[in-house]
Amino acid sequence: MLLDHLKRAAAEREAQALTRRRRIAHTACAPHQSVGPLGETPASLLTFCSNDYLGLADHHALAEAMADGARRYGAGSGASHLVSGHSIAHAQLEERLAQWLAPSIPNARALYFCTGYMANLAVLTALGSAGATLFCESLNHASLIDGARLAKADVVRYPHGDVAALGDQLAESKSALKLIVTDSVFSMDGDIAPLSALLALAETHDAWLILDDAHGFGVLGEQGHGVLEHLGLVSERLIYLGTLGKAAGVAGAFVAAHELIIEHLINTARPYIYTTAAPPAVAHALLTSLDLIEGDEGHVRRAHLARLIAQLREGLGALAAQAGWELGDSDTAIQPLIVRDNALSLALSAALEAEGIRVGAIRPPTVAAGTARLRITLSASHTEGDVHRLLDALTRATAPFTQRDSASVDCKEAA
Repeated sequence: MLLDHLKRAAAEREAQALTRRRRIAHTACAPHQSVGPLGETPASLLTFCSNDYLGLADHHALAEAMADGARRYGAGSGASHLVSGHSIAHAQLEERLAQWLAPSIPNARALYFCTGYMANLAVLTALGSAGATLFCESLNHASLIDGARLAKADVVRYPHGDVAALGDQLAESKSALKLIVTDSVFSMDGDIAPLSALLALAETHDAWLILDDAHGFGVLGEQGHGVLEHLGLVSERLIYLGTLGKAAGVAGAFVAAHELIIEHLINTARPYIYTTAAPPAVAHALLTSLDLIEGDEGHVRRAHLARLIAQLREGLGALAAQAGWELGDSDTAIQPLIVRDNALSLALSAALEAEGIRVGAIRPPTVAAGTARLRITLSASHTEGDVHRLLDALTRATAPFTQRDSASVDCKEAA
C-alpha cells in the first residue's frame, strides 16, 4: 500500500515537471566542474548554480587548513558539544565570529552549528516558546518555516517586504514576546529585506529581529562581515544567523546574539544539545576562511563579483524583455530569470547543459506556483568570459521564444 501511494505521488510530480534528481560532481566545487553518473565519463560543465560566492570552496589555503586541522584534531569530534566534542578550534572560531559581529550587536557571543538548517531550528524552537509570537516573512527559507512550525509560539506571516503590514500586525499583538523573523538576502530572489525599517519596528514595538544572513555573510559589507555591516545596523535586539558553507567555502553556521541569548540556546536548543559536534578540522579551516574574507584577497574578490553581477544583469535584462520574462530585482550574486512555467524552466536548463553550462531550474514548492525560474548564481571565481559564454548560450536558448513573440506581433500588425 505504501509503495503504491509513493508511485502515484512520483507520477504526479513527473506530470507537473516537479521531479528532482541528484547529480554527481566528480571534482571540487568550482566554476568548471566534472559532473556525471558513477561508472561513466563525466561531462565538463561551466556551472552557475553553487552558493560559493567568493570562490573559496576549492581555495588551496582552505584545503591546507583542513588537512592541518585533521592532523591536529583527527577526523571527528566524538560527541556533542556539551559532552566532550567542544574543541579549542570550535572555541576559537566562536570567539572570532563574536568579534566580527560585536560592532553591530553589543555584548555579542557566537555559537557554532553543523548546518544553517540546524541553527534556524534551534533559534526558533528555543526562543519561540508558548506565549511568544513569531512574525515571519512570507518568503523565508524552508529552515525558518520549519523552525516556526516546530516552535510553540503563535505564527503570523507578513507579505514579502511589506513593512506597513508588519507594523499593523505588531501594533495589534498582545504577545509578551515578539520575534520578527526574516532572511536578509532571499535565496531564490536575491533581493535584500528592508532590515533598517524592520529594526525600527522592533525598537518601536519592543520586539526582536531574527535575521538569516546565509547569502550575505562574507559577501556584503566592506570587510565581508555581512548585511549588518553593509547597512550599518546596531542593536542589542538583533539575533544574527550566518552560514559558513556558502561564501565562507567550508561548512556549518553560527548564531550571534546577546550573551544571555547564546547561553539560553546552549542550555535549551535541542538541535544543538543532541547532535555530535562538527569535526574540529572544519572549525580550524574556517579560521583561515575568515582571514581570507576579511583580508585583501576578500576585498579583491568582492569587487570582481560586483563587476560580474553588473555584466550579467545588463545581458539578462535585455533577454528577459525580449522573451516576456522577468529578471528579479537583485543586486546580489543571486540572479533569478523568472520564466513562470515549470516545463519551460527545465527545457531552458537542458538547452544550456547541451552547450556545457549548468544552471538550476527552480520550481515549486521551492518557489511559488507560476514563478518557476533559472536561478543563476555567480562566484568570484567566474571570469567575464564565463559570463559572456552564459549570455550567448541563453540568447540561443531563448531565440525560439523571442522569434515566436515577434511573429505574433507581425501577424497582429498585418491583421
